[in-house]
Amino acid sequence: MRIPERGDGQARIGVSLTVPEPFGTELVDARRATGDEYADLIPPHVTLLGPTVVDIDDLPAVEEHLARVAQGAERFTLRLRGAATFRPVSPVVFVQVVQGIAECEQLEGRVRSGLLEQELRFHYHPHVTVAHEVADDALDAAFVAMADYDAAFEVTEIDLYEHGDDGVWRTRRSFPLG
Repeated sequence: MRIPERGDGQARIGVSLTVPEPFGTELVDARRATGDEYADLIPPHVTLLGPTVVDIDDLPAVEEHLARVAQGAERFTLRLRGAATFRPVSPVVFVQVVQGIAECEQLEGRVRSGLLEQELRFHYHPHVTVAHEVADDALDAAFVAMADYDAAFEVTEIDLYEHGDDGVWRTRRSFPLG
């Protein structure tokens, strides 16, 4: 996984839509079944802003920015269905977002602006990872296991995560939509 280095006085953050229960546990279990070492470190989510390093002094401004973004967005239904992969470009199997794509794209664009503006390595593609950097046979098994996966839920907030020294991503703050 590509995690940017951080120095003294900095925090490593990410912004996402967290997958709620019971679906969160289902997706952690699916990821764990592949042997993915990140299964218990990264809660199931749809990324809006990937791992980003900011100065700790800028966190209040980041939170204000995210509060404005969230206030300007309406709640929406997100539906996950079926498996897909980024192979051969990247060793990832994921559950596809099949409803709520436009809303995710709009949120991602608004989040990744101002203080958090940055260029992307790849075109934004909302998804939920279920296998990352594991053996090909585990990727294949995840693809088959998640082929019929189907879940829908209402997105009511965006979450600011902070990456701990122990490698775990934890919610720092949630921002209600609307």
